Amino acid sequence: MTIKEQITNEIDNNREQYIDFFRKVVQADSYNPSGNELNVGILIEEYLKSVDIESQLFPFGDNRVNLIASLNNDNKGKVLLYNGHMDVVPPGNEEEWTKPPLEAFMKRKRYIYGRGTTDMKGGLVAMVIALKIMKSLDIELSGDLILNAVADEETGGILGTKWCLDNALQSIKPTFTIIGEPTGLNPLPKAIILGEKGHLYLKVITKGISCHASMPNMGKNAIYMMSELIENLKYLNQYIPDSKPPIPLKILKKLLSSSFPGTEIFERILGEQPQLSHLLQSLVQFSYSVTMINAGIKGNVVPDTCEALIDIRLLPEQKIEGIIEGFNNLIKKKMGYEVRDNLLGKPEDVYIYIEASDASEGSYWDEWEDSKALEEFFDIVETIYKKKPFYLLYPASADAHYFRNDGYCPQTILFGPGSAGTAHAVNEFIEIEDFLKAIKVYTLFAYNYLKK
Repeated sequence: MTIKEQITNEIDNNREQYIDFFRKVVQADSYNPSGNELNVGILIEEYLKSVDIESQLFPFGDNRVNLIASLNNDNKGKVLLYNGHMDVVPPGNEEEWTKPPLEAFMKRKRYIYGRGTTDMKGGLVAMVIALKIMKSLDIELSGDLILNAVADEETGGILGTKWCLDNALQSIKPTFTIIGEPTGLNPLPKAIILGEKGHLYLKVITKGISCHASMPNMGKNAIYMMSELIENLKYLNQYIPDSKPPIPLKILKKLLSSSFPGTEIFERILGEQPQLSHLLQSLVQFSYSVTMINAGIKGNVVPDTCEALIDIRLLPEQKIEGIIEGFNNLIKKKMGYEVRDNLLGKPEDVYIYIEASDASEGSYWDEWEDSKALEEFFDIVETIYKKKPFYLLYPASADAHYFRNDGYCPQTILFGPGSAGTAHAVNEFIEIEDFLKAIKVYTLFAYNYLKK
């Protein structure tokens, strides 16, 4: 029996054990805020101890932790790094859930429901199991497999992946990295993600002058100021530096169509599925959305402040500073308002305040087409899933930019079980077979990449 056959048999014969462990991890509360990733880290540490893998736990804050575990501590050859986050977003209104979000309810032995099943405890647990299998098979290798289970991804990753790269992993230089985010785009085959967009929140406060609503001309309505700003956002592109997408729309369509039986079928489905067309457009465009707004203290008072949150998505080449500068120039040059970076002033002052947060630039692996390792990964995915995957970009942001943008490991991809459409949703779920196939992909690739 070949090593590859041993790996697939090991997974097939122990599927119930793997499912049980996965459900335990889903049941561990790691909502962020406030985190509580230690609840998950302890489970991973105990699980890996059974095959003599020692985990390094790096605690911080209140019940929070980052974790690193290594197959053999051999960093002289190839180093394959598997990264996944332990935190999950809160469930929202639990009354809207069919089952409690931490129950890890299993339906017809085909699906597991619960917060984090897709984003991304499915991918994380599959990586943990892959590390355990590699250790238990006692395979002779020419490098190391490192598991990096992190905190804080759902709130920016500064305390998680970024901390690990700047500290615990600083001396280790991976030659290939996989982040286990969900890359299913049902009903399409699996995607292999080569880059993702950046993210920026802009909190905007328009400062007007309050007065009695019976004499509105005596004041300056901050809501009208905000309305004017929102109307003028359509001109924002004129004030920010030009930037091209890393992969043009024509090429993205070609990459996606490669997973279809023919171009004509792809074009027909593209025409029938507006969501697919919207996805492709989002990958080649800078975008913004006003997602929150609040103003007013009483029905008969013209408000002097109005606060809004603008969610901005950047193309990989765009810089945060250029977006903020462009936004300031739009307000000053197009609208004629003063821009301030503080809220101090007199009651009669009229201005617009801007505050940036959760800023992360996009990233992209430029040389992916020359990678033999990526080609081998593609083949393994196709073999296990029995469908040809496709290369794509990510419309959202992920921790990959920490690996790529500072040169730590440019050759970083995203691939994991679960459909991205269920992430953060009520009744989030994952297909069990998808989870088990991901274990096979991670394990087989680790063997293939690290074997002598």
